[in-house]
Amino acid sequence: MTDAGQPLNRNSRVITQGAHRAPARAMLKAVGFTDEDLAKPIIGIANTWIEIGPCNYHLRELAERVKAGVRAAGGTPMEFNTVSISDGITMGTEGMKASLVSREVIADSVELVARGNAFDGLVCLSGCDKTNPGVAMALARLDIPGLILYGGSTAPGECDGKDLTVQDVFEAVGAHSSGKLDDAGLKAVEDAACPGAGACGGQFTANTMAASLELIGLSPMGFNGIPAEDPRKGEAAETCGRLVMDLVRNDVRPSAILTRAAFENAIASVAATGGSTNAVLHYLALAREAGVPLSIDDFDQINSRTPLLADLKPGGRFTAPDLHAAGGIRLVAQRLLEGKRLHGSALTVTGRSLAEELASAQETPGQQVVRPFANPIKPSGGLVILKGSLAPEGCVIKVAGHERLHHTGPARVFETEDDAFAAVQAGRIDPGDVVVIRYEGPKGGPGMREMLGVTAALMGAGLGDSVALLTDGRFSGATRGLMAGHVAPEAAVGGPIALVREGDTVVFDVPTRRLDLKVSEDELAKRRAEWKAPAPRYRTGVFAKFAATVTSASEGAITVAR
Repeated sequence: MTDAGQPLNRNSRVITQGAHRAPARAMLKAVGFTDEDLAKPIIGIANTWIEIGPCNYHLRELAERVKAGVRAAGGTPMEFNTVSISDGITMGTEGMKASLVSREVIADSVELVARGNAFDGLVCLSGCDKTNPGVAMALARLDIPGLILYGGSTAPGECDGKDLTVQDVFEAVGAHSSGKLDDAGLKAVEDAACPGAGACGGQFTANTMAASLELIGLSPMGFNGIPAEDPRKGEAAETCGRLVMDLVRNDVRPSAILTRAAFENAIASVAATGGSTNAVLHYLALAREAGVPLSIDDFDQINSRTPLLADLKPGGRFTAPDLHAAGGIRLVAQRLLEGKRLHGSALTVTGRSLAEELASAQETPGQQVVRPFANPIKPSGGLVILKGSLAPEGCVIKVAGHERLHHTGPARVFETEDDAFAAVQAGRIDPGDVVVIRYEGPKGGPGMREMLGVTAALMGAGLGDSVALLTDGRFSGATRGLMAGHVAPEAAVGGPIALVREGDTVVFDVPTRRLDLKVSEDELAKRRAEWKAPAPRYRTGVFAKFAATVTSASEGAITVAR
């Protein structure tokens, strides 16, 4: 019973209790549950395990540890699975369109199973990129006691004395195509970069979201940063199983945690760690599910007041396991709190405030990953929102890791990512160019593919410091260089990016937050009158459903009932 005298199985009793529920109990007994099990609170274990790729491969073992913790604390765990798409495997193919779509499918499927079985609580195990926001969105919709445990990062690979991540493999492809790396060199990087289970090691999208989920309060502080194959990960999983029972007993729901202050804390952590631009999409989407007002402009405002403190790949030197060894995201957050850049009173799933969680931060002597607040890498963070004649609703760039804040050049226009990649591989992109990739947005793609294949190829070809790129698609968290993504409105709905022509002058001006096309209004009006919406690339199936219901990237690219 709760302190208020209400049964702990407040939800699941409609499934498991009473004579009329005998058929349900009979079916549950068929898979091994007992009368004693069914009298306890039922805790769903939402697992995103797949054996396709390393990010989620180890989550089956973690689920067993979570279940042991639930049982020890007086609950009955029921594990179920949902989908996951590996971004690193599908990158540069038609399959990459499934990635952002999978975020919605994950949220929908977790919500469906939890509602259908009337769970009393929920523990979500996440790994690769879209599983993190997907399960968070489900928790916000369900608003039942629950938490998220991220499976952790893989260890860095090693080749010729250099630490590697999958980012290095993508860039090696570009170096190989330009003749700077031979077949044996490419094979050596490929074989060494991903040494075992866990998500990609840089501060790419998976680790960006994992760290910020601790700051928003949905994951226990310090747990997500434990590397995937560290024995302490299993211990953390058992603790999560016990912790969810505390949340059930105290009826602490996500709505008590997902406040405006919590979202600001999460965004500050993204800025301070040079995190992925995908965080903009995902936190806009989560805020919508939680009913918290949040706009794309808020990201720029928070970024402007938040210093870049963590020297992490892709823009910096270190990996997520290095950050964990240095003191973890707790150390970064403690410094932000000391600098009055966080809301310390925000509640977390441990029942303690963020400030209370950060009081135990410990810095490893001699660490070089996290800078002092008074001596940041940069005075403002990595995420910047540009607007202008090419992006009236906004676009996102990441400035952590490079200093180029201005670029003016001729547009090189491509209707798909594939065409742009082929041009880079063939050496048809010149220094000074602005690569424009369109019809890859949420609706036009559909699915808003990431462009890591193209951006890494530009880096590998030695063009990273002299070429800019803009797209209505997305970027991987591993992307670096002057790249503007999420350009909105997208080309498929007639946004200005659809009107760009080969050779037009495009201007990036980061200090003034502008992305502009230097074409007269009269000429643009003429082009707009001639423009026709393209036929949908998919007319049936999940991609067609997504394209028909998805919102603009400036609103999080979420699906809504029409």
